[in-house]
This record gives sequence, C-alpha cells and structure tokens, in this order.
Amino acid sequence: MDQAAGLRVSSERMNLAPTPGHRVRVVSVTSGKGGVGKTNIVVNLAYALAKRGKRVMILDADVGLANVDILLGLTPQYTIQHLLNGEKKLSDILVKGPGGILILPASSGIQELAELTREQRLQILSAFETMDRVIDVLIIDTGAGISSNVMYFNVAAHEIIVVVSPEPTSITDAYALMKVMSLRYAEHHFCLLVNGVKGKKDADEVFKKLSMVSERFLNISITYLGYLPYDDHVKKAVRLQKIVVEQYPTAPISLSFETLADKFLKTPLPVTSNHGNVKFFWRQLLEKGKEE
Repeated sequence: MDQAAGLRVSSERMNLAPTPGHRVRVVSVTSGKGGVGKTNIVVNLAYALAKRGKRVMILDADVGLANVDILLGLTPQYTIQHLLNGEKKLSDILVKGPGGILILPASSGIQELAELTREQRLQILSAFETMDRVIDVLIIDTGAGISSNVMYFNVAAHEIIVVVSPEPTSITDAYALMKVMSLRYAEHHFCLLVNGVKGKKDADEVFKKLSMVSERFLNISITYLGYLPYDDHVKKAVRLQKIVVEQYPTAPISLSFETLADKFLKTPLPVTSNHGNVKFFWRQLLEKGKEE
C-alpha cells in the first residue's frame, strides 16, 4: 500500500501562525558506532514529544542506513534530492507520520549538500524559511561514527545527544566521537543517553566511565539524560513497523521514553546557542559543507 499519497504535507494545511519569541530546538541524535538503537530513539522521542503538544520534524540524515521511513511503515516518493534538483517543493517531499510527526526523507541527497552552488544554497534557505512557524523541534537522525557527514550535522545543531550502549566498543567509540567534536569542531557540551541496559546501576556505570575520562582529558561537559532499558517490545514494534510508545504504551521501554521526553523538555537550550531558527540551522549546515 502506498502511504505516501495523502501523507505528503501541503502548505495549505500547515499552521503558519507565528509564535512570539518562538525558538525551534534543533537536536542531533548521534552515536560513535552503529547498532545502538539510534533511529528507534529518534522516532519514539519524536512521538512522545508530539503527544505533549510539540510540533516535531525528523530529518533522516543517515546516508548509509536511512530507515526512519521503514520503522514507521511509510513509503516516501520523494527525498531532499528532488528539492535540490528543483523538481519538488519542500511541502511535496514532507511526509506525515504517526502523531502528526513530519518526516523529511533526506538520505539520498545529503552528500550533495556540500556541493551546491550559491543559487541552490539560497533556494534551500528560502524553502526552509517558513518552517520556524511550523515546528517546535527538529530531530536529526545522523549516521554513526566520526565521518565528515556525521560531523556536518552535529556541528550545525543546537544540541547533540550521544547514544551509547553498555558494550565496551560503544563506550570507546562514543568517547572518540566527543573527542573529535571537541578538538576539531570546538563542541564542548553533549547530552548522553544510555540505551539497552538492564537497569539504572548499569547505565550509571556507563555514564560514570565516560564522564570521568572526558573530564580528565577533554574540556567538555556532559548532561546525563538517563537510560532506556532493554525491552523485547522494541523488536516486536519494529516487526510491526510501529512506534513502541504507540503500540505498547505500558511497556517499560515506553514509560522510559515518556520520562525522556519530559526530561528533554525541561533541559534548557545551551545559553551560548544563538541558533534561533531552522533557517539559521540550514545556513550553518551549508556553510560547514562548503568548508569541508
């Protein structure tokens, strides 16, 4: 079944009423290695935030393993590539997911962002100019690792959530990611989320290891967002192409996502962040790409 028809968001149906003093939170969800549940976290956090009245957009920026649409059971017809080519408008490529979440299928055109002409860059900025009135939170699902493409999005975002699992390799790679971002890109604040642990004790141990070594060798601060427990309901939801918070609302993992959403909303934007809107984010993104 082609769910794209009827799910693409027309500009006429967008709520374009400006909100006084409105700032869009742009957060990247990233990891030092793959397989830590990053995309699942993105879609479930987005859904939990939408339940709280927030207008949320997901940008699927994982070039190698783009699967936000697969997790949600959607079949987008267009991606950001069609916008870059001038074939489609932004409203044509946006897809509406569960809970009213907007999804920007971007993976197939992400690598070309760094190669745009000045005219194309201005076109992109113009396309996203009105998005400040449409969304409250933009969540970026980045790739894993320390490639320039991953850094590209992390540097442009307001906040960086690093997802780590209890495996030693995940902890080591998370440290490597923060080290590169600190030393090469002057990023000094990160949020940490531990995923797939048995309980609080194991999660706290992971945070302790990372915070101790980071404080000793890096000039960074880490905000601990908490942990998400291992729960078989996640696999069940994935097989059904459903959001676990929606499908199994009383499961331990779903309750943890609800707690995460509340904590995220209570965590203020970094005081040093002057990124006031989505257009500013895209300008940063395009300028960083030009420097690579």
